Amino acid sequence: MLCERSQFVLQGLKCRRTFVTVSKAAEKVFSDTSSAAFLAAAGNLNSVPQLHVTGRANVGKSTLFNAVLGRKTLLHTSSKAGRTRELNFYRVGKDPGKLVLVDAPGYGARGKREWGELFDGYLETRKQLRRVYILFNAKHGLNETDTSMLQHLSQYLISKEGTQPFTLQSVITKVDLVPSNQVAAAIAQIKKDIFAAAPLCLPPILTSCEMDPAFGIETLRKNIAEACELA
Repeated sequence: MLCERSQFVLQGLKCRRTFVTVSKAAEKVFSDTSSAAFLAAAGNLNSVPQLHVTGRANVGKSTLFNAVLGRKTLLHTSSKAGRTRELNFYRVGKDPGKLVLVDAPGYGARGKREWGELFDGYLETRKQLRRVYILFNAKHGLNETDTSMLQHLSQYLISKEGTQPFTLQSVITKVDLVPSNQVAAAIAQIKKDIFAAAPLCLPPILTSCEMDPAFGIETLRKNIAEACELA
């Protein structure tokens, strides 16, 4: 998943915000869940709208995305991995909106080279991009493909000019699937593996969309609002 500032919003001054401010920002941005809407799908760079989240296939991207948007069926979920094959753009809030979330194809064995080329082109050229969210399944941990993706994304975190065009945030999904007596060790190992592969990646946010209410969603919303400097 990725998040970007809407082109309709003027870039505000950067400033230090307290936790309370970010909380109010997230509450405001995500309050009107009925207005969240699909904007466009991009199968190549030429079709990217003038306005992203990623993770290994079947990590629960669509389910988490729906939870963040406060909807159940805006994004199609499937037990079959690899169903997302384009960059799908979703507006948060009423038109024109201040925030766009982008659902990216899952990577791994079911990924295809052309999807990777589309994703890389987006990372290189998308000026509105503020943060990339990479998802990991708590039960499975990181595999070689996850490590490679973290290393790959790290190449884009520092520009040739020495600036950071966007940030990288890790998210651990399906925490409820790990036995309670193994959760601490599993999370600690995932954190260790993430840092080893991508030291600039932000510490993971823990989530579970199967719990009632869903766990970690408000934290993730606050994180998105903060990344996009929404007041």
